[in-house]
Amino acid sequence: MSKKLFALLAAASLPALAACNQTEDSAKAAPTEAMLQYSANCITEKDIVDAQVAWGDGIIKIGEVFTAGGDYREAAAKHIDDFYGYDLSLVLFKPTLASVEQFRASFDGALSYFVGGNPSFPEDKGFAITPWTKVRWQNAGIINNSCYMAIAMGNYFFTPANGGPETKVEYNFGYVKDAEGKIRIVSHHSSLPFNGS
Repeated sequence: MSKKLFALLAAASLPALAACNQTEDSAKAAPTEAMLQYSANCITEKDIVDAQVAWGDGIIKIGEVFTAGGDYREAAAKHIDDFYGYDLSLVLFKPTLASVEQFRASFDGALSYFVGGNPSFPEDKGFAITPWTKVRWQNAGIINNSCYMAIAMGNYFFTPANGGPETKVEYNFGYVKDAEGKIRIVSHHSSLPFNGS
């Protein structure tokens, strides 16, 4: 590499290096509004496993409310508010059964996926109102190198209320902990396993 090119690259990198070299005190002295939305406590593997079980219970609850003739849209909206971070940041949500509008960066897109009925997302039939009676998680692994964001990958299995076989779905979820210490999903990608036939 020529000396001129090296000098140019080094000079261009200085602002980024300076930003990374903030002292701990200067970073603490001026918290941003975004920082105040998140917990200072690290996410644990138990936090993730507990959140997964609660998320599955929430999906089952939406189906139960639907079956009982209750306000399942409200139940689904509460589920999204409780488990997803749409109020914290961009949520990267790619649901299992979405192929036309694959990515749901809005609360309304997520709600439509879970309960259907939104003309902006005509492919949605309402995943959570299938309904399901059991959600079983099988983590391939959980990564939490940064302490403040964790990623889990594996399979989850949904047992339908009609007694049919469980449906195996692959997932990759990204989690953060909000200011109240609640685990929230900021990335959710799920898909059906590849079928080579």
